[in-house]
Amino acid sequence: MTEASTPPPQQTPSPSVQHKVHSPGPSTPKAPDADTQKGGRSAVSPAEQKRQADAKIGTPHASLPQAMPALPPRQGASFLESVRESQQNFRSDSRIKQYEKPLLTVDVNVFTICDGKLKILLVQRKAEPYHNMWSIPGGFMNIGETLDEAANRRLFDRTGVKEIYLEQLSTFGEPRRDPRSRVITVAYIALVASHRLQSDVHANEETRWFDVSNLPPLAFDHRIIVDVAINRLRERLEISGLAFQLLSEKFTLTELQRIYETILGKKLDKRNFRKKILAMDTVQELEGETKMEGFHRPAQLYAVKTL
Repeated sequence: MTEASTPPPQQTPSPSVQHKVHSPGPSTPKAPDADTQKGGRSAVSPAEQKRQADAKIGTPHASLPQAMPALPPRQGASFLESVRESQQNFRSDSRIKQYEKPLLTVDVNVFTICDGKLKILLVQRKAEPYHNMWSIPGGFMNIGETLDEAANRRLFDRTGVKEIYLEQLSTFGEPRRDPRSRVITVAYIALVASHRLQSDVHANEETRWFDVSNLPPLAFDHRIIVDVAINRLRERLEISGLAFQLLSEKFTLTELQRIYETILGKKLDKRNFRKKILAMDTVQELEGETKMEGFHRPAQLYAVKTL
């Protein structure tokens, strides 16, 4: 073609081309080819034009901030090193320096039902402050733990049981709640059926189950925390399946009613209770399976419905 031998005049790139390139600095506009100058279709596809432009000026988005590198799995020394390194990078921040660093603990209200009574697990302190007083099981968090992980660790240390119901209750941060330092605690509720507990939990002199209606004086603000936990337990009992956490896998409706009565601290009408439970559609009758209760006829066994 004769037009190809004569270079076309320089033209300013269209605004749409400049927007696509996002050049960090000035660049030399590319002259349109002969077909485009004459109004015909370009021989180079838009994708190829973009690739050629990127190759000349570098990656179009090179000036944008890069995504943070993925942290290693949340376990082991590599994760702890990454946490400390991240903290070290911001220790010069004046906003961080001007605040005193509070400590963080978790306290777990562990409930069970034993001998027909709602009981809570308490630990006798062997050090100051509040030496020899009873307290809720808990302790300080490790640097690489989440709140739930810290609570589960303390729970397993005291009960030897894993994978039980655990619910975050509330945060308690009254400035003078711990005479040693500024300590904030995140309290939890845990429910465990008595048959799942290890025997050494009952035999340990430093760990004991107490009837919630007859508690000893408690260290720190733990009596306040226990009262809040009991009230939450009673509120949640009416709208959730918490009671099933305290039963065996198979149970009678009478056993379930006793759980409700023990937690609520009052008697319930048998007929109304059964009608309410069956209407909730959360339990299923185990056909052909019964259990003797006293001298009456065998009672029907039930189980929690699974999805």
